Amino acid sequence: MTAIDFAAFVDELAAVSGEAILPFFRTSLGVEDKGSAAGFDPVTAADRAAETAMRTLIKRSFPEHGIAGEEYGNENADAEYVWVLDPIDGTKSFITGMPAWGSLIGLTRNGAAAFGMMHQPFIGERFTGDGGAARYRGPAGERGLHVRPCATLADAMLFTTSPRLMNEPDRAAFGRVEAAVKLSRYGGDCYAYCMLAAGHVDLVIETGLKPHDIVALIPIIEGAGGIVTNWEGGSAVKGGRVIAAGDKRVHETAMKLLAG
Repeated sequence: MTAIDFAAFVDELAAVSGEAILPFFRTSLGVEDKGSAAGFDPVTAADRAAETAMRTLIKRSFPEHGIAGEEYGNENADAEYVWVLDPIDGTKSFITGMPAWGSLIGLTRNGAAAFGMMHQPFIGERFTGDGGAARYRGPAGERGLHVRPCATLADAMLFTTSPRLMNEPDRAAFGRVEAAVKLSRYGGDCYAYCMLAAGHVDLVIETGLKPHDIVALIPIIEGAGGIVTNWEGGSAVKGGRVIAAGDKRVHETAMKLLAG
């Protein structure tokens, strides 16, 4: 059995999570602050309802699989297959009524990212990938996802959620890259990575990510022909400081600037 066999099941997970989330979007829902070291870290009933719905479906369909979710932690984390869930990536956008958020559904096999989906139920978009190919489905139809060539940082479009989420040394390192690119934009969360896979963005640089923030996005970016690593050039599966690029030349140059 290969990871791609799970594609139809991931569509089911996306459907149940979307059904749980949408009744809360752009309403006066209550917001809790999880109070992380990064400052205001909101969570809503929508996050919890969506993750509960996905966990229930996974346990019913694949009881031998592990689950690692943002809201309810890890179960059977040493299993061959582990589902890595972030019911609402971009909660700050969600609670302010902005549509730049999505549900991240990732699958690891023996610790490696094997399949991923970013689902935006309000807009009706799904970005999927298995590391070998990536696809888009939404109001604009269905098509393959492909990164675009970008030879130099001077031609690159860069995204990060916010430099304010970085510590001072990392913010300074990010600033060196930001000073070299054509355009820098803030916000987007998971959407920035999907726009990279779709060929609209060239570089995404972040810090402080958890596995649920990035695992689902790795097979999408790699399937579209891009590269995603940590700042040291290793696997990004565990999160931390992450850099994603559509062109290996831009990735290499940005890595040198990040290293100082």
